Amino acid sequence: MRKIIFIILSVLGISAFISCKEQKHLTTDEPSQSTTAKPSRPVTDGPSQPVTDIDGNVYKTVKLGNQVWMRENLRTTRYADGTPIPLGTEASFTTAYRYYPDDNSANVSDYGYLYNWAAVMNGSASSETNPSGVQGICPDGWHVPSDAEWTELTNYVKSQSQYVCGDYTGNIAKALASEEGWKPDDEECAAGNNPRANNATGFSARPAGLYNGSYNNFGLYANFWSATQNISNHAYGRFLYYGYAYVSRYNDYEDYGSSVRCVRN
Repeated sequence: MRKIIFIILSVLGISAFISCKEQKHLTTDEPSQSTTAKPSRPVTDGPSQPVTDIDGNVYKTVKLGNQVWMRENLRTTRYADGTPIPLGTEASFTTAYRYYPDDNSANVSDYGYLYNWAAVMNGSASSETNPSGVQGICPDGWHVPSDAEWTELTNYVKSQSQYVCGDYTGNIAKALASEEGWKPDDEECAAGNNPRANNATGFSARPAGLYNGSYNNFGLYANFWSATQNISNHAYGRFLYYGYAYVSRYNDYEDYGSSVRCVRN
């Protein structure tokens, strides 16, 4: 009888040991394949057909989610109907002007022009809709993105884990920032931290700085207009900063010169 009891207890002990080992394996801190592997880039994202403006400038484009964006800053000197956009020497709320980034004409090929909001809109009214319906300064078949369209872009990028840096879903600056031109920075996931690892989306945001009566922040900020006014003389935009990991929504004076990206109709 003792031998039988010993055998039964031994079997139960072995079962308990196996059970404990299995439980330990299931609760291990070592991440499983499903939690460590980043999903591949969605097949819908990637380069799209280029677009040419009235000056003959050819722009690369990129499809992200349901939108197609220019992946280069606008550098036209004329509207689609041929009307010239004057080169500015002062800030203005009402007269359309373009400006050289950092007051250097050599920067235009890589960074585009800076434009005040009057130039961007070309007489169109503010728009809050998605799409904006505002051609403004953009080539035929394209339009100036509204504040809502910028929000659609950033929300989409945040929703795709392969574009997010670190644990916070708002850390998308590196995925949108270009690989060149940024002042170096040590902040984790910032656009200026190891820029060669930037631009997973292909959006290629370049830090052209701004004009506000003087030339500022070249290499530090990438500022982009929207077609949406907030209050009188102020319009919404988005900016990336070399020391930030996120993209910021801002409300700036309309006489400032900032970069422009257009969206396909």
